[in-house]
Amino acid sequence: MGTADAAMLQGRAALDQAQLNLSYTEIVSPIDGIVISRNIDVGQTVAASFQAPTLFTIAQDLTKMQVDTNVAEGDVGNVREGMTASFTVDAYPTRTFHGVVRQVRDNATTLQNVVTYDAVIDVDNRDLALRPTMTANVTFVYASRDDAVRIPNAALRFRPEATTISAMTGPNAAPTPSREKLAADQRIVWTLRAGTAAAHVVRIGISDGMTTEMVDGDLRPGDVVVTEAIPAAKGS
Repeated sequence: MGTADAAMLQGRAALDQAQLNLSYTEIVSPIDGIVISRNIDVGQTVAASFQAPTLFTIAQDLTKMQVDTNVAEGDVGNVREGMTASFTVDAYPTRTFHGVVRQVRDNATTLQNVVTYDAVIDVDNRDLALRPTMTANVTFVYASRDDAVRIPNAALRFRPEATTISAMTGPNAAPTPSREKLAADQRIVWTLRAGTAAAHVVRIGISDGMTTEMVDGDLRPGDVVVTEAIPAAKGS
């Protein structure tokens, strides 16, 4: 091989290396989507060492989004895959969005001694109203009842003392049921009918935090329930 042949091979090798380096300058997205953020400008030098730099953040399909929620450990037992959820975002305070729970992840997050779990919710976003990184206030529907008699939770928490009961009912009233003999799903509710207070034992069901379903008991829609009683001062 002559000197000219060696120089030609050397030049060809240099050309191949240059073409290879040129191919590295063309950045192609692996997916079709919408660019959410661009971290590098044209002409900027990018050096990749142990970790490849993030050039662009691309959303593949904004018509299908997911909401990552923080569910407290006391409530995570009620969250299941396939259950419905509703949420609101600050951008649309009067609009309620709906989704379906896809999974409840086992990896917990602890922040200031509060343990939460991530529940992933799939959401249909065909109108592109929702945007990435929005903050959502989520409500999970784990049970529902139609035509249920609801009792305010304040009435279930009302526990008058003996003197208050005597002032409410009078000396000839029927004895008040003992709370020690109640089942786990039973409560005592006081009502006011025709100016007379009476205690009723009811069996309760699901609750939304403000009201509780009455499964069984002597209460009717429209009954006035007692949530607080203040004994009258003597001589008044």
